[in-house]
Parts: sequence; C-alpha cells; structure tokens
Amino acid sequence: MTGAGTCIIDVGDALFESFMYGELTDKKTIEKVRQTFDNYESNCFEILLYKKNRTPVWFYMQIAPIRNEHEKVVLFLCTFKDITLFKQPIEDDSTKGWTKFARLTRALTNSRSVLQQLTPMNKAEVVHKHSRLAEVLQLGSDILPQYKQEAPKTPPHIILHYCAFKTTWDWVILILTFYTAIMVPYNVSFKTKQNNIAWLVLDSVVDVIFLVDIVLNFHTTFVGPGGEVISDPKLIRMNYLKTWFVIDLLSCLPYDIINAFENVDEGISSLFSSLKVVRLLRLGRVARKLDHYLEYGAAVLVLLVCVFGLVAHWLACIWYSIGDYEVIDEVTNTIKRDSWLYQLALSIGAPYQYNTSGSGQWEGGPSKDSLYISSLYFTMTSLTTIGFGNIAPTTDGEKIFSVAMMMVGCK
Repeated sequence: MTGAGTCIIDVGDALFESFMYGELTDKKTIEKVRQTFDNYESNCFEILLYKKNRTPVWFYMQIAPIRNEHEKVVLFLCTFKDITLFKQPIEDDSTKGWTKFARLTRALTNSRSVLQQLTPMNKAEVVHKHSRLAEVLQLGSDILPQYKQEAPKTPPHIILHYCAFKTTWDWVILILTFYTAIMVPYNVSFKTKQNNIAWLVLDSVVDVIFLVDIVLNFHTTFVGPGGEVISDPKLIRMNYLKTWFVIDLLSCLPYDIINAFENVDEGISSLFSSLKVVRLLRLGRVARKLDHYLEYGAAVLVLLVCVFGLVAHWLACIWYSIGDYEVIDEVTNTIKRDSWLYQLALSIGAPYQYNTSGSGQWEGGPSKDSLYISSLYFTMTSLTTIGFGNIAPTTDGEKIFSVAMMMVGCK
C-alpha cells in the first residue's frame, strides 16, 4: 500500500491483518481502530503501518460505515493517504545508526508519488481553474472547456472571449440590453420624443457602447465546432458577419437623435421609432447565454420574475397603443366614449377636450405616467387571471388582445 488508496472491508473481516502492524505502531491507535469497527462508527486516524517488506509508512486513515436499506452496516469504506513526508523521519531496524538527514532523504525518495501530488499547478492551470463564482459571473455559454488548461496564443489585437475584461463587458451589454428592452417599447408606444437632454445623452451613450461592442466582436475569439478556441482574425470576422452583425448594427443606429429634431416629418419619425424595436432582437443573444444560470435555483426564480415583469411591460405598451389608436375616430374626428382610455380619463378627472379655437384636435386626457401605470396594472391582473374589472376592454380590438393575454397567463 503506497501513496493513496481506498479499500472496502466486510463487517465480518473488519480488522487489519497482523502483518500491517509493527513495533512502532501505536497501541492506543490500534485499539481506537478496533473500537471504531466494533461500534460501527466513522473516524479518522494517523497510524503507522508496515509494508510487506517491513518498511514503515505513515498513513492518514479514514473509516466510514456503509449501510443498507435497513440501516444495517454491511461494509466499511477505508481510505489511506500517505503522510510520511509530514511526519518525523522514521527510525526502524534498517535505518538504525543513520543520521536524521539520511532518514529524511530516504522518506522523500520513497514518497516521490506524494511529491508529484504536492507539486503546485503551473500558472496556466491556476488561471483556468474556474471557481463556482467564476462560473456564475461568466456569461458566455461557450466558455473555454475545462480541459483546455493552456491559454491559446492569440495575436496582439485579439481578445480572449473568457478573459476578465470581456466578462465585465458582457455584463455591461446585458444591463444595457435590458434597458433597451424596457425603454424601446415605451418610447414607441407612448410616442415620447426625446426632448429631455439628459435622456437623449444617455441613449446616445448606449448607442456608442453598442457600436464599440460591434468593434470588439470583430476582435474576440470564439469556440469552434470541435471545442477549440478560434483566434484567427479572418475566421472571427467571417463568423461574426454571418451571425449577429446585422442585428447589432441595426441596434446601434441613433434613432433617438433623429427623432429629437423638431422639423422631422411625422411619418419618418414614426418609421424610425418603429425601427427601434429591432433592438429587442438582441435579447436572443441574452437568452442563449442565460442557459448558464439554469442550474442555480435562486437565479431561475429571479429570472422568471424578471421575464414576467418584462412581458407584462411589453403587453402594457401594446394595450395602450390599441386604446390610443381606437379612442379617436379619425374619419369623423369624434371620441369613442366606450374606449377604456375615455373611461379612465373620466374616472380620474382628466377628460379629453376638443380644441375648437386652435388645432381642432382632441387634447387633454390622463398623463403619460398615469396611462402607463394603468396599462401595466391591467396587464398584470390579466396575466395573473385576477381581473378586478375597474379597467375593462370594450372595443373588439381590446377584447381580442385581452383574450390573448389571458391565454398567455394560463401558460
């Protein structure tokens, strides 16, 4: 028995053979081992045992009983680890008269296998030994396989897709993607022209970051079909052009800056606002990477809550768009009194009013904040199939959409 090992001992034979003990084996430890077997207990010991050639070796011994379906101990699992290197050099019959240094040299020579186990890993192995936390923070579903322990050599301008910088950058892109998933439907549905300078600057910064992300993706490695890391610049660019380049390019166009100009035609402005919905396609990349979190129960719960809230937000924007389209009859320029928007305006004391002296259009009504909160409230109650009835669909379009929402909620 050398190095480390495991053996299974039957209950009836749960004692070591006498040849494994010697004059240097501690009698008290032997008695403790016997009592552990007799009492069917789990225990661990440091014990000096002898090989067949009577060479003494220190072992760290662990004993664990194995029980059957009737809770009866039927076997013992014993593991042994050679710890001779960590003990004082052993003086036996074959080493009597030797100096302490000579006995230590012999112990080191006889335990080369242990020395190999204690040899620290090289730097590349330490770098790529992913911890559990690193796995959680790593967004890429196609991270470097665990068996790839040596960092591939890449050109100076190529970024490894699993490095710390790229992981942090992916988190930033993830947060901004959720930001666009929330703000784009809201801006399109409620026709909010970004006259607020602060919001315009923020959206412009988001567009610039998405543009920088395109540049980085042209210089980031990816995992090939065989599990290898592809670092060839030409292959990287061809792969990105064939996959996510078009969607990423449409996502970073500055639609908000175009809509900020007052002299832009209303039709063109509506077209650019609608094109912003293309940004939601970036969620496909997020969904592909979120598979990495499905093994964590808490992460799955948080993810489900976020998805439910995001779907309710989208449906609220659509629900308002339907009401806003149907509340005023453009042919006769009259307001539909059975619309939920008209009923809401009456209930909160902010009715629609017809401007006879100016533009000749309907004005007033609830504020955008009140309209969004009411829309989100209705979609939440419909998705959860509660429905208090204080906001109810009345037109055919509203009823059809409400049916679809309740079907989604039943899923």
